[in-house]
Amino acid sequence: MSPNADRQAVRVALAALAALAVSQGIGRFAFTPILPMMQQDAGLSVPEGAWLASANYLGYLVGALWAVRLRLSARAAIRAALAVIGLSTLAMALRDGFLLWVTLRALAGIASAWVLVFVSAWSLERLAALGRMGLSGVVYAGVGTGIVVAGAACLVLMHARAGSSAAWTSLGLVALAATAVIWPVFGSGVAVRATPAAEGSGHRVGGFWRMVLCYGAYGFGYIIPATFLPVMAKEVVSDPGLFGWAWPVFGAAAVASTLLAQRMRRSHRRVWAGSHVVMAAGVVVPLVLPGLAGIIIAALCVGGTFVVITQVGLQEARAVTGERARALIAAMTSAFAVGQIVGPLVVSALVRATGGFSAALIVAAALLVISALALVRR
Repeated sequence: MSPNADRQAVRVALAALAALAVSQGIGRFAFTPILPMMQQDAGLSVPEGAWLASANYLGYLVGALWAVRLRLSARAAIRAALAVIGLSTLAMALRDGFLLWVTLRALAGIASAWVLVFVSAWSLERLAALGRMGLSGVVYAGVGTGIVVAGAACLVLMHARAGSSAAWTSLGLVALAATAVIWPVFGSGVAVRATPAAEGSGHRVGGFWRMVLCYGAYGFGYIIPATFLPVMAKEVVSDPGLFGWAWPVFGAAAVASTLLAQRMRRSHRRVWAGSHVVMAAGVVVPLVLPGLAGIIIAALCVGGTFVVITQVGLQEARAVTGERARALIAAMTSAFAVGQIVGPLVVSALVRATGGFSAALIVAAALLVISALALVRR
């Protein structure tokens, strides 16, 4: 590979990393570490938190479905979505009422889905054309990087006794600053050639639907700890200097596992299924090992697999469909979003019925194990 092509590939990978850090780490998951702060200073209840989470995930579903028919270039869609994420995050600092928050979280969800679908298609296509698919791990490390940034920022703000408004303002400014830095990359052209679908990858419609449904099960299974892990940690220990570490640990595990997964000599499908099993174990660990230790192990298991599933799942979609991957990626992202919407609502209902998270965690783990078996079944 020529030095110029190598520089292009690194530039593409780093821009995609930053875009996913903004869209997933802030647009989707900033709410998770801020939720305990909003409970403290805005009086937000667990059911209200579940509705705000579901508004974001409903927006994510709308955005994923919309991406299939969106008549914008990938670069224009990414730019517009990143700007919406930054502005809607900033606006969450306003205290004008619950309905405004619901609307803003829905907008951030739509934009986050656009970024994931279009950045995945844009970056994987370009890295394949440049012969540097090994950098795809760097691309998806962006999700964990964004989570670490959001979690660390909230940890610092909690130590400083700052409120949730300060957290939303800080992360909104970070999102806009990152967008400004990578803006020119999505306006530049990188030579790309069409990539045919991989032979023997299983083009049957039934195989497509199995991937879509299993990706939806993943959305349901991971979202319960991904939304409520800091809240669960806060129930165990009230010191933010301790429970506030749950989310940065989650993000750090996501970064490390994404980079390691790219070096595995296993098929994408087997790594995907194995990650479901590890995630299921992480989901139920707090029931077996009560206390902060169980919460941290859960953060490591779930954080260490959820981006890997995204990475290998979307790579498998591209292997199956080649240059037509955008439609399958959008279908899988839509199923994922449905799982995310249902997950917090199930938590809300089960917490009211049982007074705790145990039943919801068991349901999530069972669904993950069943989907893992479906993935490896011939």
